[in-house]
Parts: sequence; C-alpha cells; structure tokens
Amino acid sequence: MTARTSAAKWAPVPLALTALLATGCASGESNDPKSTASSPSAAPHGYVPGAKEGAEQQSRLVLNDPDSGDTRVLDLITGKVTTTDRVADATRLTTDGRFGHLHTPDGTHLVDGGSWTVDHGDHVHYYRAAIRDVGELPDSRDASIRGDAAVTAVTGEDGRTVLYDRGKLEKGDIARTRTLPGTRTGPVVPYAEHLVGLADDDGTTKLTVLDRKGKRVIAPDATCDDPKGDAVTRRGLVLGCADGALLVREDKGTFTAERIPYDEDVTDGERAVEFRQRPGSDTLTARAGDDAVWVLDVGERDWKRIDTGPVVAANTAGEGAPLLVLETDGRLHGYDIGTGKETARTKKLLTGKPDAPVVEVDRSRAYVNDPDGKRVFEVDYNDDLRIARTFDLDIEPALMAETGR
Repeated sequence: MTARTSAAKWAPVPLALTALLATGCASGESNDPKSTASSPSAAPHGYVPGAKEGAEQQSRLVLNDPDSGDTRVLDLITGKVTTTDRVADATRLTTDGRFGHLHTPDGTHLVDGGSWTVDHGDHVHYYRAAIRDVGELPDSRDASIRGDAAVTAVTGEDGRTVLYDRGKLEKGDIARTRTLPGTRTGPVVPYAEHLVGLADDDGTTKLTVLDRKGKRVIAPDATCDDPKGDAVTRRGLVLGCADGALLVREDKGTFTAERIPYDEDVTDGERAVEFRQRPGSDTLTARAGDDAVWVLDVGERDWKRIDTGPVVAANTAGEGAPLLVLETDGRLHGYDIGTGKETARTKKLLTGKPDAPVVEVDRSRAYVNDPDGKRVFEVDYNDDLRIARTFDLDIEPALMAETGR
C-alpha cells in the first residue's frame, strides 16, 4: 500500500486544546488524599489497560472486498494496513465506532478496529490498541447490530434481541448476557444506559424503553409507523418514521418523545430510510429519492430537502460544514446546507460504476472508497474538497466503515 499526499499530515492538536483536555480530566479526579495526586503508582484518569491514549482521534478504516473476502484495516494516522480474516460474500459493513460488523448471508463477523473515542462531555479520550478478529456472532443472520460502551444489542430478523457484554467483546470474548423478552420492529438501540426499541401493539408500532436487564420502564406514549433508520445524537435518539422522525430524549431517568414531521408530502420512495452523520453530530443526512438529499437539523427540529444530481451517497460533518454528495458522475460535490447551492466539486474519483461507495466523515476529513480503482481518497471538506491523501490498496474496497470515533 502506498499513500500519495498533497499536504502534510494533520497538524498536532493545539496547545490550548491539550490544556483543556488536561484540565477536564483533572476536574474529574477524586479529592480523596488516596487519589492519584498522592499515589504515583495508581492508574491515571482515563487509563485503559492494553491501550495507548492519543492527543487526536485515532481513525482507522475497515475495508472489505466481498468477492474475494479480503479484509483490511487502514490506520489513517500511520498509513499502515493490517490484514484480517477473509470474510467472503459480505453484503453490508456497519460499525459502532470500534467494531466493524461484516454482515454475510450466513451471519456476522466482528473485526475489532482497535481504535475508539470516549466522550466525557467536557473532554474526550482517544485510544488505540491492537487490531484483531473477534469472530462470528451466533445466530446473527440478517441481524441489526447497535452498541455503546457497555452493551451490544443484536436484533435478528425474527425481532428477538440478544445482548452481548461489550467489555468482553473488547477482550475477544463473545459473551451473551441475555435475550430480551418479546420481539421488536427494527433494531434495539442502546441509549442513555437503557435499551430503546419499537414493538407492535395491535397493529400500532409503539415506543418501548427497557433497562439493561430487559425490564420495561416508563416511556412516553409514542408511535412510529413503518420505522426505518436510527441515529444517536447529542440531543437524543432519532428514529425514522413514515411521517418524519421521532426524537427520544432522556433527562434524569425520564424519557420524552417528540415528533419531527416532514413539512411537505413525501412518498415512500422519497422518505429518509437510512441516516448518515458524523458520529454524535446533530445534523443527519439521508437520500431523498434518486436526485435529492434530506438534511435533518435535530437541534432546530427541521427537515431540509436539497436538490442535487443523481445520488450515490451523502454525508455531512454538520456545524457549518458542507453537505457532501457523491454523485453518479463519480465526483464528490459540496453543497451549502443553508442555501442548497453547490459550492465545490472534486475531479472524478471513481474508476468504475458508482454503486457501492460510501462517504465517511469525521472531525476534519471525509473518505470515499473507489473499489475498481483499489483506493481510498481522503478529502479536506473545509478546503474546497481538496484531495489531501490517496491510499492505494491491494484489494477492491467495496465496503468501508470508519472506527475510532
């Protein structure tokens, strides 16, 4: 693998930010005289056994060629490529921020990307550890997988959900903890130390909230017809519904649900069914049919439809960043979310038919995979979509997901 670059690697984290992180960490430590302040041998705040902490996000890309089964993990800090187990015939690649979930017709294979972020609200920690294969999840054919720092929820095509201990998965041990009672319509999502899902109740799909032991807790009387798509943001959990979205929020153990309807009539073929975002961002994107993209500003409770060219994939970092749309011309286009006007476009990035690529976005860069060209492009979306680096690979990376976020 070689990396071609037109710019230096990311700049070091500013001293002010470093100081802020240190201050934030210190504020979370105990005032007990037996704390780390007087015990040099004690583990520092944020310490994770077997992991190294970095000053910046430790991003890595999990990549797979479904035809050959070849799987790689590309470290975006060092440029090093790691080979993992072959996983053939994968149809989807999803992630919870650390693990890559390779979905095949027979089940789901887990790859530990070995990089992750811990967000404490006022400061964050960035970690890196060894990349490794975890193995096959039992009974995970056509499953939806959602996870947080404590639990991984695997919802099968029969609607039943099995919980796995996330801490044990991180050690390479696939340990089932329990099966939730009843069935759900769509995935169960870990959120706010609870489990949120939708269940059929006499033909109506209603919101359900469970604790981690599977016990039902008080939840608002809310419905979501024909649920498709979900995303966790800093402002709550968003569930896609036929008439728009349902925003589920938690405050001191109390859950509320607020509907965010479309402000126009939307056909089934134009509704949002799969959300893409910078992890944690309050701005979500979704295809709106073939030639437009939905942008949902969760903070403003507002849907905006932006007309584009024929859409292959879309994403955005939110917070003033452009909407990024990979179109059938093989170029990445940037649109101003406020005006809907195109602001920039790249050269043609895709070598072959643009039917598989995705757009991954993190705090400073976007990534586009070119399967036929056996490469991944790194794009600086804050600099008129400048191609910052090009990673040449020895496989066709038809599936891609970013970890470390």
